[in-house]
Amino acid sequence: MSGFQRIIVNTLAFVSLSVMFPSKIYVGSFLIAVIASLVLAVLNFTIKPLLHILSLPLTIITFGLFSFVINAAMLMMTSAIMGEYYFAFSSFGSALFISLILSVINSIVANHNASKYI
Repeated sequence: MSGFQRIIVNTLAFVSLSVMFPSKIYVGSFLIAVIASLVLAVLNFTIKPLLHILSLPLTIITFGLFSFVINAAMLMMTSAIMGEYYFAFSSFGSALFISLILSVINSIVANHNASKYI
């Protein structure tokens, strides 16, 4: 899945999750969701690899489950950059829950795109 496709999927996921779970995630508008997806993409490209390297022992001990914590941290950083009036989570647990759902959505879309070429 290309970066542009991932941004579109994350944008649609942010909007739909804010409708499904309004007490956990707040997205001000569709444009805010697009900007938040772009910010998340930049953070995932720059900071996330460093966090994965630094947390490698914890990731190994938890059999990879610590990656969800890193994803939640990326979402919280996106929220901090965007501002709490435009894009916010109610707690770190909510960000962890949303990161789990986003991972499942991205996995389904990526596997669907890969199956077209088989």
